[in-house]
Amino acid sequence: MSGDLEVRKGERIPRRPLPDYNEASSFREAIQRDGIIGTLLGDSNQYGPLSMLFVLLGVATVTGVLIKLISTFL
Repeated sequence: MSGDLEVRKGERIPRRPLPDYNEASSFREAIQRDGIIGTLLGDSNQYGPLSMLFVLLGVATVTGVLIKLISTFL
């Protein structure tokens, strides 16, 4: 185990330190300040889950279009 993990009294599972977190006033500010990757994967602000939903929507749309195109030509 890493040395930075903390085991609290009465707990058996060590806790890792919390990541850096800064609140943003809007989704646009969060993307401008922390970047897409920082917001999406780094959970650097409160809009991480929202950005993941947008990425999921985009990936699902592209996948659906590709499946439809492939089924049309076969």
